[in-house]
Amino acid sequence: MDAELSFALGLVTTAILLALSGLCALAALAKPAGQNIVGSIFAQPTETTVFLFDGEDLVDATAAARKMLLGSEQGPWFDLLSRLEPMFPSFGLRIAGLQREGRFVLCSREDLEPPLVLRAEYLGGLARVTLIDADTEQRRPGRDAPTDIALQHELGAMRDVLARLPALVWRLRGDGQVIWANAAYLLAAAETLPPGEDFTWPLPRIFAPAELPKSGPLRQSVRLGGTLHWYELTAETFGDETLFFALPADRLVQSEVTLREFMQTLTKTFAQLPIGLAIFDRDRVLQLFNPALLDLTGLKAEFLISRPSLSAMLDAMRNSSMIPEPRDYRSWRKQMTAVEAAAAQGLYEEVWSLPSGQTWRVTGRPHPNGALAFLFEDISHEMMRTRRYRADLDLGLGVIDAMEDAIAVFSQDGNLAMTNRAYLALWGPPEPPPLGIAAKVAAVETWRHLTATTLLWNDLLAYIGALGERDPWEGELRLLDGRALTCRVSPLPHGATLVSFAAQKLGIEPRTDEDRASKAVLLA
Repeated sequence: MDAELSFALGLVTTAILLALSGLCALAALAKPAGQNIVGSIFAQPTETTVFLFDGEDLVDATAAARKMLLGSEQGPWFDLLSRLEPMFPSFGLRIAGLQREGRFVLCSREDLEPPLVLRAEYLGGLARVTLIDADTEQRRPGRDAPTDIALQHELGAMRDVLARLPALVWRLRGDGQVIWANAAYLLAAAETLPPGEDFTWPLPRIFAPAELPKSGPLRQSVRLGGTLHWYELTAETFGDETLFFALPADRLVQSEVTLREFMQTLTKTFAQLPIGLAIFDRDRVLQLFNPALLDLTGLKAEFLISRPSLSAMLDAMRNSSMIPEPRDYRSWRKQMTAVEAAAAQGLYEEVWSLPSGQTWRVTGRPHPNGALAFLFEDISHEMMRTRRYRADLDLGLGVIDAMEDAIAVFSQDGNLAMTNRAYLALWGPPEPPPLGIAAKVAAVETWRHLTATTLLWNDLLAYIGALGERDPWEGELRLLDGRALTCRVSPLPHGATLVSFAAQKLGIEPRTDEDRASKAVLLA
C-alpha cells in the first residue's frame, strides 16, 4: 500500500516539473527578437548630450553626457558645473533659477569652435540639460561635439598650467632620454647651452642621472647662466617612463643658511656668557645649555648631553648642594613644582643662598611653544659688595650718631637726606614738608621759629643746592631758651651740604656786630 502511494506522488511531482518547464520555454519563445532591456531611460543609442538631474542628484544621462563627467568625489553636479561654466559663463547663475524660469537657452562663448547651444528645462520636478552642436550638419559622423569641445578646453587649460608652472617638469624614457618638458624646463635648459647653440633632439638633461631621486625629494644644485640655483626633485614612474618635478628651493636653502649662521652666532654668544643657561622644551626635557652652566653647577657634560628632564637636573643639583636645602624632601619637591609653575608664567626670579656660601640669582622665563628657560647667575661678588656698602653705611651712621654736634645733610635738590641723634634731641624729628614747599625751606623755617632773629637762615637757604664752588662758613645763633649755638656749613660731594650745630662754650664772644646786637636784644 505504501509503495503505491509513493509511486503516485512521484508521478504528480514529475508532471508539475514538466509543466513549469514548458511555461518557461513558451515565455522565452514569446520574447520579441532584438529587444534590449536597459536600466536607463535613454534606452535608444543616441549621440545627443543630455543630463537629467533631481536637484543635485544625477538621475540619468546619455552615453555622450557620461563622457563629460570627471567622476570626482564632489559628485556629478560639481563635474557638470566645472565642465559647462567655462564654456557658458552664466550657466551657474541661470541653472540656480531654473525652477523659477522653467526653461532657458544659452549660447557658448564666441571663441569656442564649433559653437554650442545649451538648453535647460524643468519638467516634472527634474532638470533636463541638453547640449546641441550649432553646426550639426558640418560635424563628422560618429563624433560628439560637446564632449570633444570639453576635452579640448580641458586640454588647453592643462597646457596653459604647464606652460606657466614655475616648477621644472620633464618626462624621461627608460633609455635616459628626455622626451617631453614644460616651458620652465626648456628655459632652464637653454641657459645651460653654449652660446650660439640651439636645441637638438633629444632634449638636453639638466640633472645628472646618478643624482636623480629614487624615493622621496632630493635637493640638487645646478648652475644656470652663471648663477647657482637649488631645486628639490621628486619622481613618479609610469611603466618604462618617469615623470620628474623640480621645485625651486633657492629661498629655502638661503633661509636654512641664514638660520644656521644665526644659530652658530647664537651658540657662540651663549658660550661666552658668564650666566648659566638651560632651555627645556614643553615636555621639560633639556634641549640647550651653555658651558657656563657646567662651571656654575658642577654637573658633568655627559649628564647634560643625555638631555635630562627638569626634575632630574634639579635632583642632580640638589645632590651637589647647588640648591637651597629645605627641611625635608617633600617641601623641596613642592618648592620645585612652584618654581616650574612660576617660570612658565614668567614670574619666577629668586636669590638662592647656597650652603657653599655662593649666592645665585635664578630667573625663569617662558619661551614659545611651551618651552622654558632658566638663567643661573652667580652674584656672590655683587652681594659681597652690597653687604660691604651696607656695613660702611651703617658704620658712617654710627659715627654720625656718636657725634655731640647736631648734624643735618641736604642733597643738591634740597631734600633732607640724613640727621643724627643729637639733631633729633635739639630740633626734634623732622616732619614731611607741606605740598609744594621744599624740604630745606621747611627745615630752615623750623629752625627760624626756634631761634632769635638772624640773617643766617637766608644765607643758608641760598647756600644749599647752589652750583659751582662753595666755601665753608659758620655763624652764631641763639635758641629762644637762651642757649648759644655755632652753625657750621660745609659743602659735600655731588652738591650736598652739611649743616652742624654745636653748643657754644662759656666765654666765647660773638664774632660779628650783628650777632652781638642779637645777643644784646636777647639779654634785654
